Amino acid sequence: MTVRTCAAAAAILVSAGCGASTDSTSEEAKKLPPVNVQADSLKSGFSTMERLVESAKKEGQLNVIALPRDWVNFGELIDRFADKYGIKVNELEPNASSRREIDVAPQLKPDVFDLTMDVAVSAADRFAPYKVQGWLDLPDQVKDPSGAWYGAYGGYMSIGYDPRQVKPPASFSDLQRPGYRVALDGDPLRSAAGFGGVMAASMRSGAPQPAQGVALFAKLKQEGRLTEPAKANTIITWDHLNAVRGAHHPDSWKVTIPRDAALGGYHVQAISKAAPHPAAARLWQEFVFSDEGQNLLQKGYARPARAEAMLMKGTLDQELAAHLPKAPGPPVLMTIPQTDAAKAYLKTEWAKSVG
Repeated sequence: MTVRTCAAAAAILVSAGCGASTDSTSEEAKKLPPVNVQADSLKSGFSTMERLVESAKKEGQLNVIALPRDWVNFGELIDRFADKYGIKVNELEPNASSRREIDVAPQLKPDVFDLTMDVAVSAADRFAPYKVQGWLDLPDQVKDPSGAWYGAYGGYMSIGYDPRQVKPPASFSDLQRPGYRVALDGDPLRSAAGFGGVMAASMRSGAPQPAQGVALFAKLKQEGRLTEPAKANTIITWDHLNAVRGAHHPDSWKVTIPRDAALGGYHVQAISKAAPHPAAARLWQEFVFSDEGQNLLQKGYARPARAEAMLMKGTLDQELAAHLPKAPGPPVLMTIPQTDAAKAYLKTEWAKSVG
């Protein structure tokens, strides 16, 4: 009996037709192992997606942190998750930095984290390992082998500029030419975007040279051309942020990713060991890494971590992909030792050279 026939005959065959299928399903459920909401995968803890959803609905809530609604389309992602599963999402400190997420976790009790990779690596002992169904689709370099953390989306450092005032810059060195009023997207000693901007400008033959980046911005500062974003005609930040601005102002804002400085970065997800809603946390990760969730992130101009696998399977939204800023090639990802060394250098030299 098909689903449609079963529905049409419901008034006559409530117990004889459709009911028999329900009984069979109940018997199958009885044979499954008990649910373990602390499990490290859907299969080991819930056996089926239906049981994970049921467990998460019983908890009824999910605590997220540091997810601005206008950051890579997280507002729509959160609303879609809440509507789809009937789970209330509590949005804690949307503008918190990755480091602050970790620092305030004991008080605010988030279920899940969205972090820069360096912070995730340093705090890995606070996370509950979990491997989503799309685990094998994730590049090895953006996931912890044990499942403590895993990249969800990434992007490139880019140069956004006003084409009415300056020519398209082909490289960061072009910013030294007259006419460019340049801004970083935040203090590089405190902001991941600001730090990334200095590092992108420092790239030489695929490796960061922090002194080169500091020297460029010191020169711009001396010439009076390093300014605030509101006064700039050129802003160095993640490509998804420049792309959003370009989408809203197509005639006055363009985006380029310099060929000689294709610095990339990933934001990774993790589940707190102390998650008050562990099943909902795991359901959230399954949603973020599903085809639907990854395409929603791409709608916010992020680059989904599963994009390559989804493209091969035909599930990547190629219309959305076509609107991403053109990348010159695979991203260069800084290693943790490179990141630590660069941060140490900026800590001692940035204030002296740039202020």
